[in-house]
Amino acid sequence: MTVLAMTLLACLAIDAPPPVFPPGAAVEKLWGEGEFTEGPALAPDGAIVFSDIGDRLLRFDPARNRVTVFREPSGRANGLVFDPRGRLIAAEGANTGGGRRVSITEPDGTVRTLADRYKGKRFNSPNDLTIDANGRVYFSDPRYVGEEPRELEDESVYRIDPDGTVTRLATSAKKPNGLAVSPDGKTLYVADSGPNRSVLLALELTPDGSVSKPRVLKDFGNGRGIDGMTVAADGSIVVAAGAGILSGVYVYAPDGIPLGFVATPEAPSNVEFGGPKRSTLYITAGKSLYRVETNMTGP
Repeated sequence: MTVLAMTLLACLAIDAPPPVFPPGAAVEKLWGEGEFTEGPALAPDGAIVFSDIGDRLLRFDPARNRVTVFREPSGRANGLVFDPRGRLIAAEGANTGGGRRVSITEPDGTVRTLADRYKGKRFNSPNDLTIDANGRVYFSDPRYVGEEPRELEDESVYRIDPDGTVTRLATSAKKPNGLAVSPDGKTLYVADSGPNRSVLLALELTPDGSVSKPRVLKDFGNGRGIDGMTVAADGSIVVAAGAGILSGVYVYAPDGIPLGFVATPEAPSNVEFGGPKRSTLYITAGKSLYRVETNMTGP
């Protein structure tokens, strides 16, 4: 190899960004006594609150390495997020005991309904949600389980404004699941997990909370696509997807280019950044809660 070639390779190595997962990154099991875990959310105190869809919310304390009950029953809560005021927003689903609403839990434990209807009709089964810098909540409303009569024909994505107004968004998703807003607030990502397609959608998000121009970033074909997702500070999209040997966390650039993958022992359902530097990725999967260190940072 010539000196010039060696110099060029050295420059490329210096300029190349680090892999999203450090070499040899190990997925650590923290807890495994759930029925079906979902929706991890970073609490103001650094704890991770997550759903056990058996109808309770749990809290993992990293300092004590301990899981305790945060709220029971949970209204069959699935996706969770804390707003800037430290209030827990939850997507409560259908089935026995399901609230079929988006609820808000105040820091003092008071629980109230944020929204449970669109134009007077009950939601199907709120599944996942995200929140933008203006405090607007976006949530998906598919129906996977539950025998309750449906009042809404479509399975859609909705926006709840701070004044309580509920707006249905035209995302093109037939069975929307996981959601995330890009760090710059200009893109809404939606996982469409229907029987006929399994894709990651990106939609232009305007300052008033409207969406347009849906485009497919990733098509999972006939395989299990995305359940839940989050974003990193640099705009990377971090998703829980796959089944069997393909179970794991996939990372994509905003243009859909794959950036990394780490396998999980169980089919993953959702992800959330935490830890002192917000570089630890918490993963709900199967009956369990896991974590893995990354070279990424949460927004």
